[in-house]
Amino acid sequence: MMLEVQDLYVSVDKKELLKGVKLVVEEGEVAAIMGHNASGKTTLALTLAGFPQYSITKGRIIFRGEDITYKAIHERAKAGLAIAFQSPPAIRGIKLGDMIALAGGINPWTSNLDIRFVEEVLRKVNLEPSLYMDRELNVGFSGGERKRSELAQIFAMRPKLIILDEIDSGVDIDSLRILGGSLREYIDLNRCSAIVITHHRHILQYLKPNRVHIMSNGKIVLSGTYEELVPKIETLGYEALIKGVSTNG
Repeated sequence: MMLEVQDLYVSVDKKELLKGVKLVVEEGEVAAIMGHNASGKTTLALTLAGFPQYSITKGRIIFRGEDITYKAIHERAKAGLAIAFQSPPAIRGIKLGDMIALAGGINPWTSNLDIRFVEEVLRKVNLEPSLYMDRELNVGFSGGERKRSELAQIFAMRPKLIILDEIDSGVDIDSLRILGGSLREYIDLNRCSAIVITHHRHILQYLKPNRVHIMSNGKIVLSGTYEELVPKIETLGYEALIKGVSTNG
């Protein structure tokens, strides 16, 4: 088992945002987390990543057999957990190539730096190394380029679990296809698991999730296969679908 979330309750500034989340992700599995705004999706992602402002008041997070409930962000990253943010920042003075090297555990400022690793990672996300290696991190990048830059840094980390927080927001169709294809290839080659947080199905057609989980009011209220749930979401919308579950439950 890659990840097990056990009855997780989380608060920020004494306001309870997660209310008993239970989730299991197996090795090599892609799990989609869907739901309307303010349902708890991003809170779950940042809690799993270890952001300290998200206070766990109850429950446990087990990652690859280890209890990481109170581990720091860097400890979770070293253990193999990585997160791609919805809005990657632009940072002047830092080159994208140097950031990829650092993510891969390589000191980019040594005279004997082998740039082939950086070039290989950039090509995996369809960013031409000669055009992007020396550019400042995400400065002047389009939405799709920012997301591909973020993904390149994650691939360099060689994680075992990738959390993708709305990686499909603000990108065009071509970038979406590149992102989805690159992720699917990485997952298959590295027996990696992924949690994909999204409002829409567009990225999911490339990632082919094993399970889809719908969140509402800080908990997972419905789970099923992509084929079972996504057509219902598109036909009924989240509110009607969740209401139907509550009525039948």
